[in-house]
Amino acid sequence: MEEKKGLESRSVMVEKELKAKGGMGVLILSIVLYLASIAVVVIGGSLVSSMLPLGVVCIVAGAVWFAIGWIPFCGLKVLKPQEALVFTLFGKYIGTLKGAGFYFVNPFVTAVNPAAKTSLRQSGDVDTGSGNAAQITLGPSGVNGNIQMANKKISLKVMTLNNNKQKINDCLGNPVEIGIAVIWCITDTAKAVFHVDNYKEFLSIQCDAALRNIVRIYPYDVAQNVDTTGDGEPDEGSLRGSSEIVAERIRNEIQSRVETAGLQILEARITYLAYAPEIAAVMLQRQQASAIVDARKMIVDGAVGMVDMALTKLNESHIVDLDEERKAAMVSNLLVVLCGNKDAQPVVNSGSLY
Repeated sequence: MEEKKGLESRSVMVEKELKAKGGMGVLILSIVLYLASIAVVVIGGSLVSSMLPLGVVCIVAGAVWFAIGWIPFCGLKVLKPQEALVFTLFGKYIGTLKGAGFYFVNPFVTAVNPAAKTSLRQSGDVDTGSGNAAQITLGPSGVNGNIQMANKKISLKVMTLNNNKQKINDCLGNPVEIGIAVIWCITDTAKAVFHVDNYKEFLSIQCDAALRNIVRIYPYDVAQNVDTTGDGEPDEGSLRGSSEIVAERIRNEIQSRVETAGLQILEARITYLAYAPEIAAVMLQRQQASAIVDARKMIVDGAVGMVDMALTKLNESHIVDLDEERKAAMVSNLLVVLCGNKDAQPVVNSGSLY
């Protein structure tokens, strides 16, 4: 009870949009002040040569602006469409800057994005040119010296996470390999940044957990006496035959797990499905045997119908009268001819039938 009360009392961070001024005016003003400081220093130098105290004041004022004049430039931010910046001021969340444009914010704010250096197999990650996403290598001090300062901007675009293939046992205990592609986006930047340590890793781990939780309910192929819906009645649900239903259940499962991180799962699709290599050959033989049995059953049904039709036609036309023994022999011969794998070799009887 105390643990549940502690979870309920946990503070929930709510996203709030930061209202920022246009950055162009601040940029122009800062440049003008720099030019003015240069002129002041030049004027101060000429006045110092005349031994005037005002010259010293001008030089000091110009030097001070040269020392601190770069600070306003730190508050200039450029955002592209579908990008956002989450800002904190001395550790306190002050808001999220959204919308394409050129903005000026408090120069002392800090942009926060714990997943800036995390690279997953997804469309939003930057490619290094070798075809693979950039990898992070930590040195002895825990600082990555091979990657420069990561971009702190958070993408609000719809992205695709192509999760690695996993080996999972289905409801019958057969190991299968399955991979999914998850289409997702960020809906609440405050939750994504502050509620979880790294929202990209969190999403990937929750995708793995949800996939295992759903796949273990279904058989690879249709099996008897298996309940996949939870209603207590056997059904024909399977990973191979009910891929749309399975994908939707996986999407709902992932969504329920990542809600706390401010993420929205738009779609989940199965991209790879196969038996594990150690049983793939055996399962292929099983499928082949099942196909052979079904084909033989169809052949036998057709042969029996043809034999029945032949006997009926002979009796109706009174071409020949056969006793029960001859009928049995005829049926046997016709079934051998119709059900055999090879062409029959006819034997012509030139003597009496009896």
